[in-house]
Amino acid sequence: MHSAALVTGASSGLGAEFAVQLAARGHDLVLVARSEDRLTALAENLIAEHGVRVHVLVQDLAAPDAAQRVTDRLAARGLAVDLLVNNAGFGTCGHFEDIATARDHDQLMVNVVALVDLTHRLLPGMLARGTGAVVNVASTAAFQPSPYFAVYSASKTFVLNFGLALRQEYRGRGIRVLTLCPGPVDTPFFDAIGTREAAVNGSMTTPEPVVRAALRALDRDRGYVTPGLANALSAHLLPRRPRTLVTALAERVTRKVLSPARTVPQPKEYAA
Repeated sequence: MHSAALVTGASSGLGAEFAVQLAARGHDLVLVARSEDRLTALAENLIAEHGVRVHVLVQDLAAPDAAQRVTDRLAARGLAVDLLVNNAGFGTCGHFEDIATARDHDQLMVNVVALVDLTHRLLPGMLARGTGAVVNVASTAAFQPSPYFAVYSASKTFVLNFGLALRQEYRGRGIRVLTLCPGPVDTPFFDAIGTREAAVNGSMTTPEPVVRAALRALDRDRGYVTPGLANALSAHLLPRRPRTLVTALAERVTRKVLSPARTVPQPKEYAA
C-alpha cells in the first residue's frame, strides 16, 4: 500500500491551497471533487512543480454512497490515507423557508455526512498503522447560532464538536485531529452562497495564510485553530450565554444577507 494525503473539495479555494502546501511538504495526494478538469489541471501542476504523485478521484460528495465510492477506488489503486483533509463544504443563507429543501439536504450530506463517513472509513487504517491525522474544516460560524445561516452554522458546530471529541478519543493513539475554524476566506464559497454579504464581518483573507496556520497547528497537535486575530478574539472572548440573547445579537449582524438583489446560483464545486 502507498500512503497519501486525501483532500476533499480540492479543485478550488482552501482545498486547492491544502493540496499546494501539502505537495510542497512532499506529500503524495488524492484530490477529490466534482470537477475533473480542474482537478486534473491542479494535479499536473503539482506533479511538475513538486515531483509528488497525485491521484484524481471525481466524486459528488452529496451522494449517499460517496464515501464508499471513494474508499473503493482507493483500495483498487492500492492507496492508504495517512492524512485526511475534510475540506469540502458549502453554505446557504436567507430565510429558511425560502431555501430549497434539496439544497439544504445536499449541504448536510456534504458538510456533515460525507465528512463523518470518510473519517469512519479511513481512520481505522490509520490506527492499524499507528499514525495519521484528520483535519476537519469548520468555520467561525461554528461558535454561535447564525440566523439566516441556520443549517450552515449548525453543520459547522457539528464539525467543531465532532473534531474535538475525536481528538480526545485518539490522543495517545498516534492520531492527530485538528478542526480549522476560519473566518471569511476569498474563495468560490461566496459565489455558491450567492452574496458577498455572507462575509458578515466585512473582511476576508486569502487561502494561503489560513492553510499555513492550519498545518502549523497540526504540527503542534492543537485541537482547533481560528486563524486571524479578529477571528480568534471573536471565537474566544464573546459570551456564549444566554443563548437566546447571543442569537438575537447575531441576527442583527447576519440580516444584511437578505438583500433582494441576492442570487443563488448552483455551484460547480463544494468548496469550503
